[in-house]
Amino acid sequence: MRYVTIKDIAAALGISKSTVSRALHGDTSNVGKETLQKIVETARQMGYHRNEAAVNLRAKSNHVIGILVPEITTPFSMSYISEVQKLMNEKGYGVNIAFSNEDPEVEKSNLEIFANGRVDGIMVSSCHNTANLETYRSLLRRRIPLVFFDRVISEGISVPCVTSNDHIKSFFVVEHMIRKGCRRIVHLAGPDHIQNAVLRCKGYREAIAKFKIDYDPELVISSGVDVEDGARAIENFLLRGINFDGVFCFTETQALGAKRCLQEHNIVIPDDVAIATMSGTLLSTLVYPQITAAEQQVGEMARIASELLIEKINDFQSPDRTIIIDAKIVERNSTQKSSVE
Repeated sequence: MRYVTIKDIAAALGISKSTVSRALHGDTSNVGKETLQKIVETARQMGYHRNEAAVNLRAKSNHVIGILVPEITTPFSMSYISEVQKLMNEKGYGVNIAFSNEDPEVEKSNLEIFANGRVDGIMVSSCHNTANLETYRSLLRRRIPLVFFDRVISEGISVPCVTSNDHIKSFFVVEHMIRKGCRRIVHLAGPDHIQNAVLRCKGYREAIAKFKIDYDPELVISSGVDVEDGARAIENFLLRGINFDGVFCFTETQALGAKRCLQEHNIVIPDDVAIATMSGTLLSTLVYPQITAAEQQVGEMARIASELLIEKINDFQSPDRTIIIDAKIVERNSTQKSSVE
């Protein structure tokens, strides 16, 4: 496809390219009113559009950012992307989106594509705590601003971050389950290469310790992040004949799979087994019984991450701040057992 250029307009009118350029930039001091109007009208008729890429190249900015997420199967990712796009559009930035599908190599490739596409900055929710540290460092050496959100990096680089208080909220979710009568709570943990999986497991262990319940490693399994991972983990517990009365999940998709498996085995929720999860979204309310969940403030996370990225775009040397947002625990029917102190 060939685009109409200033040279084409100048040839059509028999005038210089510089005159056309001045007119299209509204330069009334050097172009007469009648000539300017004629040039603008001819440009419109010929279908001319300004070459934004060339303008951005001169300005050394594309006014585009990248957002990299580990998955797009949950409402969290899509809600976050939607919120950031709205906020960044208001500030004159376009948004490019990619997802890693929980694969560090795909994440690395997408980061390089963003960088080669001359984005002004990148928001990252990492799929692995250490696998791409050198790639992150390379981007920072090239002065490409990074902001991590939700799944942040615990060490190795200094970048702005915004995340939820996963440790304390996991503690309170498990405490709630214990107070509702659970004593043998299975933890479907996330992979230990994801930082908030580590923090959520820590909260689980501290909650059961508070109630003097012995930690049983047999009740904790690293079970991936998606629906089928959750279902397989529960199937594994049932096949091994392990007794449990509660399931605490790293993420909502796990919980949905775990719930499905329990109900397929005619295990009643919550009377036989209670279930609760971190990272709850609308999905937790669309099943029966509805699932108790710690829900992140997606809009607030998007707002803060956008502010942090703009701050870095405007001043790469600005401080690397870490913001921790309070998640909200919503108690629903999946944990409504009799209270036990």
